[in-house]
Amino acid sequence: MRLLVWGTAVVAYVLAVVGRSALAATGVTAAQRFDVSAATLSLLAVLSLAVYAALQIPAGVLVDRFGARRLIAGGAVLVAVGQAVLALAPTFPLAVCGRVLAGAGDAVTFVSILRLVPTWFAPRRVPLVNQLSGILGQLGQAVSAIPLAALVVSDGWTAAYLSAAGVTGLVAATAALVLRDGPRAVPPAPDEGSAGLGDVVRSPGARLGFWCHLASPFGGNVFGLLWGFPFLAAAEHVPGGVARVLTSGVVVVNVVIGPVFGLLSGRFPHRRVALIAGSVTAQVVAWVVVLSWPGDVPWAVLVALVVVLGSGGSASLVAFDVARSAVAPSQVGRASGVVNVGGFTSSLLVVALVGILLDAQGAGAPADWTTTAFRVAMAVHVPVALVGLAGMWFAARRVRAAGGSAVGAELLAARSS
Repeated sequence: MRLLVWGTAVVAYVLAVVGRSALAATGVTAAQRFDVSAATLSLLAVLSLAVYAALQIPAGVLVDRFGARRLIAGGAVLVAVGQAVLALAPTFPLAVCGRVLAGAGDAVTFVSILRLVPTWFAPRRVPLVNQLSGILGQLGQAVSAIPLAALVVSDGWTAAYLSAAGVTGLVAATAALVLRDGPRAVPPAPDEGSAGLGDVVRSPGARLGFWCHLASPFGGNVFGLLWGFPFLAAAEHVPGGVARVLTSGVVVVNVVIGPVFGLLSGRFPHRRVALIAGSVTAQVVAWVVVLSWPGDVPWAVLVALVVVLGSGGSASLVAFDVARSAVAPSQVGRASGVVNVGGFTSSLLVVALVGILLDAQGAGAPADWTTTAFRVAMAVHVPVALVGLAGMWFAARRVRAAGGSAVGAELLAARSS
């Protein structure tokens, strides 16, 4: 039964990721259909992520109050409606509305899975199952890039997106029928409201999870979302085919080492923060080496950069384990929402700062991109990561200081082990 429940939730997450990434896979057709520039289209992609980040805490509050079944099924309905609006929208503003709806449905799904999993799986297995949930969910990007994009070409925009909406709606109905909390569940806490959220925000462990998540995934997100391919091609003179392989390698690395991080998090819960800090430190060192290299960076060094950036995605999921161990079971959704804000905030910040720094150097257009300009712009990764590490250090001190409290003792003893 637990595999059926978990599998249904993961399928819902896959389709939520399809809703998130669909526009990236069919961007050329979208630009032609709505008669907008590439800059406007990229702004729409950033808007979707901004909606996702903004709704994380409300999503956490809702899943703690109403349970994972309602949120996952309701989220799938929102994604389905968003895809249908995008399919039928005659104008760009209506397409924006569709993207916002899909982003809202996506926002509630993964947080809900993080609350559902501990009710069905033994605590020591939860970190691994969370890693697998995140990895399998990213199959949605492949669905967008291959079958959905092929449908757009063969059957047209409207038919392709209505098909995606129909499949997502069917999964929403299945989720409503199949999903339920497991034997380890605690009743939702409908009376906590903002007071419950305040308790989570004040929890030293939840704050530590936030800083862990802020520091770890943004390097890989920025690399894969926008700036990895231009940096490799324009600054490091890597051939286009190789640059694309390296850019997608971040996801491949995450798939390969995610289960390892999950096993380590479950086996050594008291070393979770050290595991995350190791990934972030490796990213800082890799960026310093790459950005200070005289001349073109050897491909082997660029591969090493991709590997450590990919580790950040796996490390970011461990951050949820850190926070989950520090709050009451009825507050896991809130804690997950607070944590998830961190990485998306840092990702959006660095995506924007790289563009701003390129513009400031007179390299706003692709024709003006140079090795020096790009290296200066990408160097923003280092101070942001260092700020994240500093936040982790101060938050860890607060956790140690809270060792005598119930929450601090639970976290330090790794209650989830």
